[in-house]
Amino acid sequence: MSQQGDTPAAHEDDWWRRLYDGTAPDTGPGSAADTVDDRFHSATDAVGGPEPDRADLPATVAPLPDPRPPEPAPPPRTPAAGRAPWEAPVGPPRPQTFAVRAPAAPPRTPGRAERPAVGHIGDRPPTYDAEPAALPASGPDDLDALVPDTVLDGARYGTYTLRAASVRGDSARFRGEPRRDALLTARFGDGDGALVLVAVAGGARGAGRAHLAAADACRWIGGAVARSHARLSDDIRARRRGDLRSGLHRLTDRTCGRLRARAAELGLEPSAYEVGLRCLLLSADPECRTRIFFGVGPGGLFRLRDGAWQDLDPVLPGTGGAPPEQGPDGDRLTMDLRVATPPSPSAGTAPPPPVEPFRFRASVARPGDTLLLCGNGLAEPMRGEPALSEELARRWAPDGPPGLPAYLADIQLRTKGYADDRTAAAVWEA
Repeated sequence: MSQQGDTPAAHEDDWWRRLYDGTAPDTGPGSAADTVDDRFHSATDAVGGPEPDRADLPATVAPLPDPRPPEPAPPPRTPAAGRAPWEAPVGPPRPQTFAVRAPAAPPRTPGRAERPAVGHIGDRPPTYDAEPAALPASGPDDLDALVPDTVLDGARYGTYTLRAASVRGDSARFRGEPRRDALLTARFGDGDGALVLVAVAGGARGAGRAHLAAADACRWIGGAVARSHARLSDDIRARRRGDLRSGLHRLTDRTCGRLRARAAELGLEPSAYEVGLRCLLLSADPECRTRIFFGVGPGGLFRLRDGAWQDLDPVLPGTGGAPPEQGPDGDRLTMDLRVATPPSPSAGTAPPPPVEPFRFRASVARPGDTLLLCGNGLAEPMRGEPALSEELARRWAPDGPPGLPAYLADIQLRTKGYADDRTAAAVWEA
């Protein structure tokens, strides 16, 4: 039986055998009509309904509308010269260009910082442009002596934030002269005992090797501080001002001595290889707010406190200057050291005194202070153009330390009549 319970059906191939069995008689032609029209009428009768008149049938069938937007017609192709329109172009395929719609500018957010721009003080802009115009000349033997147009650096340790920049002056940019100023920012040691050195050096005007002398001064004073950084860091944190004063005096004198020796090697007068060298020593210890300044030669040391600038350049004999600052223990922090301090017995023979008097100052920072160390290219307009110092006070007093691009734009704030290099390091106290 099958799965449904019926009797088994005949083999499925039996009908095929019977169809082609040679003994089966031929049925012959049928009596029914078998033309195309007859079959059509037969199908119409089976479905029902009369045959429609051909005149009532539509001639064409309207297509459904395409929901997609119509594509623009391609522009007519212009045949290349010497080629028929139906011939394929010769050569590699050319890149296609596409029209791109520029994105709409985002709406301005109130208080959003705009792109830093270099401005100027006064009614008229300075004589030279604000951007570099010419590179210094060089040859195959002096590529190592090339200096970049701009140097920018920064850091944050303890309670302070450091920003430092050195920019070629407008006059040097126009004339294709190298930047005479040099800037060094370096950290020696780790942890709270680390010591940060900022050195600013400026070569003499008109000296052909002034930029080399400035670079040598920064490198040599940096090496000297690096070798003594552990002792210097301990002295700063312990406020041993006397030891700091005498020790840094010796390091500065030795650096100046090496500059004079280098001038002799080059066959130059000592004045042709002199620099103004000014340095800051900053402890990385957050509990230490003592800031040490030392150096020789022209430049500036200023402090922005309570929205007003104070000139902290140490007083020299026969000149005016900032009044001495008293520390918590009554120690005088501003020192005139024209007379070389006698060295300690372990220091050996005292070096010859430098041409410029040694300058030293130790001060205690307060929260909100900004200390500015700069070369003469910025110190002169800070003292001679009140609008410049007022503008920097306005920019720096309320918002704390700026970012590096904004600080660079601030340092380059131009003033007519002052076109020298701008080199400065600023320290913001939290």
